[in-house]
Amino acid sequence: MKLIDIGFGNLVSAGRLIAVVSPDSAPIKRMVQEARERGQLVDATYGRRTQAVLILDNDHLVLSALTPEVISERVSGTDGKEEPC
Repeated sequence: MKLIDIGFGNLVSAGRLIAVVSPDSAPIKRMVQEARERGQLVDATYGRRTQAVLILDNDHLVLSALTPEVISERVSGTDGKEEPC
């Protein structure tokens, strides 16, 4: 099982991750509010601005203060570093 660091020492299972999206659009904001009402929202921002919403396969949403690009790099394992040819 691969775990992804989503900031502040919080980890999410890569196998459960469906999508990493920006929280700016109205449909995503609605999804976040509905997940909050259902009790299926995990806020891992530690009071900082939400930069990414992680959608999991069990209908839970996770809020992260890291950008979707940074999380994508961590999922792919590159961390933004190019490997030599």
